[in-house]
Amino acid sequence: MKFFKRLLTSILWLIVSLGLGCVLAIIGAGIYFAPGLPDVRQLQDFELQTPLRVYTRDDKLIGEFGEQRRMPVSYDDIPQSYVDALLAAEDASFFEHPGIDPKGLARAAMELATSGNIQSGGSTITMQVARNYLLTLDRTFTRKIREILLSLQMEQVLDKQEILELYVNKIYLGNAAYGIGAAAEGYYDKPLAELDLPQLAMLAGLPKAPSALNPLNNPERSLIRRNWVLLRMRELGFIDPIQYQAAVKAPITAHRPRSQYEVNAPYIAEMARQYAVERFGDDAYTDNYQIKTTIDSRLQASARNALVNGLIDYDTRHGWRGAEETEIPSSLVEAQEHTDSQGLEEELSESPEVMETARQAAKSSEESVEGIDGDVSNWVKVLDRTPRHGPLEPGIVVDTDGRQMRVLTRDDGVVTLGWDGLDWARTYHSAEWRGETPANAEAIAQRGDLIRVMRTEEGDWRLSQVPSAQAAIVIMDPQTGAIRGLQGGFSFSSSKFNRAIQAQRQAGSIFKPFIYLAALHNGMNAATIINDAPVVMSDVGGDWRPENAEGEFRGPTRLRVGLYQSRNLVTIRVLQSLGLDNTLEFLTNFGFAKGRLPHGLSLALGSASLTPLEMANAYAVLANGGFKVVPWYIESVTHGSKNELVEEANPVVACRECDPDQKTVALDGKTRRIAERVASPEEMYIIRDMMRDVIEKGTGRGALDLNRPDIVGKTGTTNDQRDAWFSGFNDDLVATVWVGKDDNSTTGEYGSQAALPIWKSFMGEALQGQPESMPSRPDDIVKVRIDPETGLRLHNDQSGGIQEIFREDNLPDYKPRSIQPELEDSSGSQGTGTYDAIF
Repeated sequence: MKFFKRLLTSILWLIVSLGLGCVLAIIGAGIYFAPGLPDVRQLQDFELQTPLRVYTRDDKLIGEFGEQRRMPVSYDDIPQSYVDALLAAEDASFFEHPGIDPKGLARAAMELATSGNIQSGGSTITMQVARNYLLTLDRTFTRKIREILLSLQMEQVLDKQEILELYVNKIYLGNAAYGIGAAAEGYYDKPLAELDLPQLAMLAGLPKAPSALNPLNNPERSLIRRNWVLLRMRELGFIDPIQYQAAVKAPITAHRPRSQYEVNAPYIAEMARQYAVERFGDDAYTDNYQIKTTIDSRLQASARNALVNGLIDYDTRHGWRGAEETEIPSSLVEAQEHTDSQGLEEELSESPEVMETARQAAKSSEESVEGIDGDVSNWVKVLDRTPRHGPLEPGIVVDTDGRQMRVLTRDDGVVTLGWDGLDWARTYHSAEWRGETPANAEAIAQRGDLIRVMRTEEGDWRLSQVPSAQAAIVIMDPQTGAIRGLQGGFSFSSSKFNRAIQAQRQAGSIFKPFIYLAALHNGMNAATIINDAPVVMSDVGGDWRPENAEGEFRGPTRLRVGLYQSRNLVTIRVLQSLGLDNTLEFLTNFGFAKGRLPHGLSLALGSASLTPLEMANAYAVLANGGFKVVPWYIESVTHGSKNELVEEANPVVACRECDPDQKTVALDGKTRRIAERVASPEEMYIIRDMMRDVIEKGTGRGALDLNRPDIVGKTGTTNDQRDAWFSGFNDDLVATVWVGKDDNSTTGEYGSQAALPIWKSFMGEALQGQPESMPSRPDDIVKVRIDPETGLRLHNDQSGGIQEIFREDNLPDYKPRSIQPELEDSSGSQGTGTYDAIF
């Protein structure tokens, strides 16, 4: 008996000791961590502020970032059903506990002991508020201790209603929605007060995994989560069995909202966002900053449309790669049978009726569409969550009939594709190889396949697909360097990678004008003769034997011809004669970073890897007459409701008419600094005239369709047709287009085929109705006749020849006069054959 008394006493002392140890540990933790804890009283005055907004230069909205979907609500505006659902899902004892839940913490401790990290966290709503507002989101033991201490403090300063209000306004609920007010609008396009019980339960289930469980991305999984929340509400007495039965059978009513932006310019908007974050930190998202960009809404729309349509045309030329998804179940009931339950183990283990009620809800979600027999609820959900890319609308094949295909679309119901919209779909094998024309519609796609369709200009429907190639286009004002339009890819929703500023691709032949300009700068002229002949260079990997595109050599060639015919060997010999170091130094005047240019003769062929923006900037210097402008895209940054000016651009600008010693000029009502001149007006005039021949006689002839004598440009194609370029301009506008594949595989097309049509489409629309804009000829530029074979000047009494332009102080020598060979033979004279020898 004494033994048991002693044992019982020992156990009691052990329990008391452990309890006292825990208390001392908590006190010790409090003493240790308290000095570094943030003040919870700041939450009493916490304000959710206005997002970052980005506009075009003509004040049209192109982007909102940060808390843009946050619509704060007060506690009194929160429906009681949502409060109940949230407590059921997240923290049933919220109104009773002191800020922490000992059972939840014990569970978290067990997870830490068994797995080495905290998974569920055991967090109460109070602890989540402490973490979301005052702490970082890292999963560490130290942060958990700080979270507990802050929660205990918070409960002493704030009442439960204030804590819950902070929680529902801060929490991320997926679909770019922060807080329940924004989520109600984002998922249901309704104010919070108008949501019914199933909708409120759906939102209450989102904090666990807002992306994986939201009703737009994963409707089947969201039904399981929602019905588990409803089951918990019934068990806790928040709803009665009748309410429960009605709610768990309710269909999904969430739908994807449409964009509210006035101008589609997501790549430039993202550039502005990154700038704002670098400049203002996280305050950029909340402190009501407004950024006005240099983007012109009309030019941006034209640039984007040209790029998108050009890529679709490119893709059509290369064949059909098949459906994006196949064998999609038409009904949610069918889809539910194949639902992945990973991550929903807790919900499914609670009660077998969770899955059963989810099935019932799927059954009650039946949807019918005119023209289709049976339930198509899953097809409708799939289309709703599948993003549209440009003009390409997602569609699901309903059926095929000979040479027709019926397709269910999200916005237009069932549409019919005739053979004119299908017959292009020859099977893609490679960039250079397509299969035969399909025999019928069934050979292209079958029922349940997810495809893309688009309207033609005539209003008919045609099959399409997201292009395998990508592109970028940059539009600049050459006088100021301002970016007027920019599109970094086919669709921002499918790829955030901004190829206009991030893709460093080999420039190819669009780089050649700068080598020829360097030649003019160093004393050559448009008629200088360079031998187009084979050359062998020793290289690290062996001998380098560059060739022309056609594999042929044409001997002595004038500089002008070398440029518009894009003769590789001529350009290499020009660079060789100029010297690499001398040329590299000259090229820095056009914005090229010297360290990124190859120190070798391959530079002449455009082996430098450059971005489309860098090439557009260099061409802007060609277009403005030789002034070193730099690209910029932010006109101003303002702050607050009173639009207090924070920053304003002050770019350097070109000024052809200004005196050489002039430092500033008035432009658009502001005083601007004049950019450094990096080449003479005469050199710039001659290179521009030479580049016009690319349009008149060379690979840019497709641009003649525009009937604009003021435009010039250059095509470019790199090895194996990996990159296709066209860059061109008039005095008012520069546009650079790149087309290629992200994996650097071949496009199967030249710059004149893939890039020039996009450039031409943009320029045709951008310059419509605009007067011609080209420079006047400098006074010391003269036009003389030359012998096209030798580049030498002809005397007045020498017949034939062609006209060429020169600087007056850089004319070629005269061609010696000679007697006609027939006359010399008949006279018996075998003299020198020169005019001076005879007279």
